Amino acid sequence: MKHPHCLYISNKISLIEGIHMTWEFLSIIGTIAFSISGAIIAMEEEYDLLGVYILGIVTAFGGGAIRNLLIGVPPSTLWDQGTFFTIALISITIVFFFPNNSLKHWDKWGNFTDAIGLAAFAIQGALYAIELNLPVSAVIVAAVLTGCGGGIVRDVLAGRKPLVFRKEIYAVWAIVAGIILGLELATDTWELYALFIIITALRVLSYTRNWELPNKKLPQNM
Repeated sequence: MKHPHCLYISNKISLIEGIHMTWEFLSIIGTIAFSISGAIIAMEEEYDLLGVYILGIVTAFGGGAIRNLLIGVPPSTLWDQGTFFTIALISITIVFFFPNNSLKHWDKWGNFTDAIGLAAFAIQGALYAIELNLPVSAVIVAAVLTGCGGGIVRDVLAGRKPLVFRKEIYAVWAIVAGIILGLELATDTWELYALFIIITALRVLSYTRNWELPNKKLPQNM
């Protein structure tokens, strides 16, 4: 018969492993969504095969790479994500060679999976900064860069105005996640899952209800 303390440790390890697997699954969804969005924009801009792959990879991993540079993590850690790179490459390949079959499903589920990716990546980026004992400001920046940085780089490389700065409420939800985690308003496992659901739901509502931040256009005759 196992000692109660040993059972407690065993259960805690199982819980941690379960959390890790859940976040990995959500990250896979985000990786697929981000890499496909990059590939689609590259195809809209009539990039060749290499350009499609580069833009897809940059969208999926660019935010994490910039985050690592800013918070002092070696950029080489990016290459530890071999499985995610494989998933991204497969996703881009399917979109490029079978656009008609894949894009009809993307129209239906693309924004939703993108919302999941935004929430998962933003929370993971914030937790990454918290593990390094960085201040709240760094936690917020890490959340925004991980959740939105790849999309910003994608739009710049495609010669477009970054979507997150001009039309939809997108980066704001990553900022909200960073603030909540940086101020330690969500620390328990269930609170992290609740935050993930809330951020995903807010992102979905923002594009289904056409929420926009206030903007101001200067007169042309100034």
